[in-house]
Amino acid sequence: MDAWKRLGGFIGSHMAFVSPACVVLGVLFPGQLSQIKPAVTALFAFMTFQSSLSNTFSNLARTLRHPTPMVATLALSTVVMPCVAFALATALFGSSPSLVCGIVLEYSVPVAVVSAMWVNMLGGDPSLTLATVLVSTVAAPLTIPLTLHALLGQTVEVDAARMVGEMAVSIALPALAGTALNDATRGRAARELSPAIAPAAKIALVLVILCNSTGVAPYVRALTPRLVAVAAFICAFAACGYALGLAVARAARLPHDRQVSMTYLVGMRNISAGAVIAGEYFPGEVMFPVVIGTLFQQVLAAGFGSLLRRLARGRAATGEPGRGGTAE
Repeated sequence: MDAWKRLGGFIGSHMAFVSPACVVLGVLFPGQLSQIKPAVTALFAFMTFQSSLSNTFSNLARTLRHPTPMVATLALSTVVMPCVAFALATALFGSSPSLVCGIVLEYSVPVAVVSAMWVNMLGGDPSLTLATVLVSTVAAPLTIPLTLHALLGQTVEVDAARMVGEMAVSIALPALAGTALNDATRGRAARELSPAIAPAAKIALVLVILCNSTGVAPYVRALTPRLVAVAAFICAFAACGYALGLAVARAARLPHDRQVSMTYLVGMRNISAGAVIAGEYFPGEVMFPVVIGTLFQQVLAAGFGSLLRRLARGRAATGEPGRGGTAE
């Protein structure tokens, strides 16, 4: 068991290297690794379940009673980021409406489910994270078409029933199951089960990154100077998303656990959902800005994880509170 836990710890502490390695493998071996795709929903569900084992219904109720961090996070991710992305993309790539559309779509999709995994690894607030992911996902069939229509004049009919159903299986039900189990066992699930299955959840994360990376392979192999510029923009703007979430949380003087949550909730997007929408409703070029985010999202997540660990050590040295409950 100790070796198993050390494996999980090794993966978690080396994500800055594991993530880009997975992306490279996904680009090099798309045919083989894309076979993981049928298992992605189950892998997401397992990761969500493991992350939610540290949660309780009382914590979730606290988040809903004091919704300001969640509302601020949703405003940043659902309104601010798409609008700024549209303005910058129009200024830089306005001669290619398909690329502008892809960039806007990239930042119109809901918060990434995998953000809960990063938040859990870095000691964030699981209640704030899971509540925000749930609201963002359930609202996506409404927010995505509205955003695209308002900014681009595009009319897109999203299969709301299918999207909500898939997200219920990968997020809502596993989150409720993990939280209920932790409550029913009076915290034993968080103390014993969660650490025992955490390495498996990290392996699941690696498999998800490998699978998502296969979608970018055709575009990486046919790069043009314009596509390189789009990729550079997506990388820089994605980094700004993480930084924006962290900056707003620190400006609001939120406890460290909520700073962690806001960093990842604003920074990480459900790229898989964006790729599906792009493939179903738009020309092929729209896919590139959406899928290319796979190259950067996990690497940036690992980089900001290192920053947040340093901030946590600084807080510990000064005796500042790290948990929301201790600050209220």
